[in-house]
Amino acid sequence: MSAYLVLASIGALLALLIQGRFSPAVLFTSWAVGYVLLGVVEQQALLNSFSNPALITLLVLMLVSLALERSPLLDRFSHALLKGRESMASLRLMGVTATLSAFLNNTAVVGSLLGVISRQRYIPASRLLIPLSYASIFGGVTTLIGTSTNLVVNSFVVNAGLPALGMFQFAVVGVPVALLCLLGLLFSARLLPKHRMQDRETAQAYFLEAQVMQGSPLIGQSIEANQLRSLDGLFLLELVRQERLISPVSPDEILLEGDILVFTGEVEKVQALQRFPGLQVFGAQADDLLASNLVEVVISNESELAKRTLREVDFRTMFNAGVVGIRRGQRRLTGQLGQIPLKVGDSLLLAVGADFTQHRNIDRNFHILNGTPLRPKLSNRQSLLAFSGFGTVIALAALGLVPLLNGLLVLLAALLLTRILTLSELRRRFPFELMLIIGSALTVAKGLESSGGAALVADTMRSLFDGYGVYGAFVGVFLITLVLTETVTNNAAAALAFPIGLSTAQAFGADPMPFIMAVAFGASACFMVPFGYQTHLMVYSPGRYRMLDYLKAGLPISLLYSAGVIALVPVMFPF
Repeated sequence: MSAYLVLASIGALLALLIQGRFSPAVLFTSWAVGYVLLGVVEQQALLNSFSNPALITLLVLMLVSLALERSPLLDRFSHALLKGRESMASLRLMGVTATLSAFLNNTAVVGSLLGVISRQRYIPASRLLIPLSYASIFGGVTTLIGTSTNLVVNSFVVNAGLPALGMFQFAVVGVPVALLCLLGLLFSARLLPKHRMQDRETAQAYFLEAQVMQGSPLIGQSIEANQLRSLDGLFLLELVRQERLISPVSPDEILLEGDILVFTGEVEKVQALQRFPGLQVFGAQADDLLASNLVEVVISNESELAKRTLREVDFRTMFNAGVVGIRRGQRRLTGQLGQIPLKVGDSLLLAVGADFTQHRNIDRNFHILNGTPLRPKLSNRQSLLAFSGFGTVIALAALGLVPLLNGLLVLLAALLLTRILTLSELRRRFPFELMLIIGSALTVAKGLESSGGAALVADTMRSLFDGYGVYGAFVGVFLITLVLTETVTNNAAAALAFPIGLSTAQAFGADPMPFIMAVAFGASACFMVPFGYQTHLMVYSPGRYRMLDYLKAGLPISLLYSAGVIALVPVMFPF
């Protein structure tokens, strides 16, 4: 398979990633298997990719993080962080988030604070949640373990036969850039909307779908006669009848069997639907469903619900809960809500049964915004053991006394022996998709390199930046990675950009380290769209954001971040 055909296949892969119809795990796995079958890479190369020490380190680190994210530490002082003036509260929140994200999984840090910020009444959540997500990125780029992207890049470095990256090798650039961007975020956050909880318009963010069932006394009577226009806190927005949308709904409209009524309004007033016999809310009897507790959740990046509809999954059986409302940022989701594919970051309002929290698939699929925590928090003793063990492992690895993977494996075994973690929890939360993406991406990168495709791109880069020298090529690699991470996911961007960066360094006869750093920092430079980074999606609906909000707050930060990286990397890592 020629270099041009491999590059064409990479272009097709990128197009499919942008389209978003298939998950990155499916695409990268398919391409890796295809390269093996076509002889672009050897079968052993595929197997070696999945046994890469840096990849194993990332997987074990994520499993250890399952215990750390259950610590009550954040809950205890999170309210204190948000008191006082908005600017100071925001600075405290961002500082703590960035510090924690330097060592803990970004998703776990944001997930721990998401519910607290959404429920508090000191500052509008919409002024805090995007800064929260951005701050987790700033902290993540300061250490090897701060973000999965750095560990992904490290796996490519190891696979290329280069020395593994050090624990704090990123800090000489990451810390100054993080401080610069945190200060910039104080100003750009002022461009974010103020969605206050008590605003009526804000409260009308959920859309409730109810169906008229066979034998209902509502059938044959008008909307007016059924008193569906005078509900307390709810407004009948539209009616769906046999795939036909009726909007607005006339008060004289006669209800028929199978009609789907779509309401909007105050979710706490949803009990108003209880008095209508023969009315089902997302397939569950309203009388039974609405007698349950209401819990608001956000679909997680690990959820099996993503890209599936409520009608495709047996939601009630899976979670012992019924969906009574869906929200996606500020966007209106109307029509047959049960047939709309769900997305990561969607907010769902659930009416849950008594054993909702006992279902073992809850924590994998949802982040809880209110209601009872899914899993018991660690005790003070367990929290101390987990964090002291984790700190010891990091310190020993930083000093070069114990390899990071060895230390993490010992810590994981200790967490299992002390029952802070269980085998069932590890099975349930194992990052299988991430493993597929990185292992397959290593194989794809190998194919790009062995076919000569990467060298071809590097020669093109050299000709493009011939008048600007190696510094121009370095800037070009960083900008290519930045565009990729804003277009696809951060890990996919790192996978596609790394072989280009390494080949470009070789073409110029330069030290590969500044180009490696360009890929690592560029792959984390996702600030202007919500879809390239998992924590951005997590805050999208709880903050009731629009795409424009990310652009307004993120563009100044992206410029500051890029300027800092482009200026500092060549100084700290000379060509």
